[in-house]
Amino acid sequence: MGINGLEAIVLGLLAVLILGPEKLPEYAAGLARMVKSLRQLARGAQDQFREELGDDLTDVDWRRLDPRQYDPRLIIREALLEDFPELTDIPLAAQGKPPMQTTNPTKGVSS
Repeated sequence: MGINGLEAIVLGLLAVLILGPEKLPEYAAGLARMVKSLRQLARGAQDQFREELGDDLTDVDWRRLDPRQYDPRLIIREALLEDFPELTDIPLAAQGKPPMQTTNPTKGVSS
């Protein structure tokens, strides 16, 4: 949960001060019941998920579906240039730098 030891101690002391020593065991037991029911709910959902997917879940190649492996620039380029297959041979700009132009589009070919 992102709480270190010192923060847990401070939260415990605050709980003792706010709730008082009489009601603290009652609230701690309620918290324990809630955590236990949430764990059971998560296990039930996980079991239902595995049951419904069956053997298909074990056959999935999860590394192939990892979105970090896709280059959005390449995906967009392929989508935009699919109508122009002759332009797909032009390499992507190296490390985000735009490709060098050999001609100035506003002045034509330089002399």
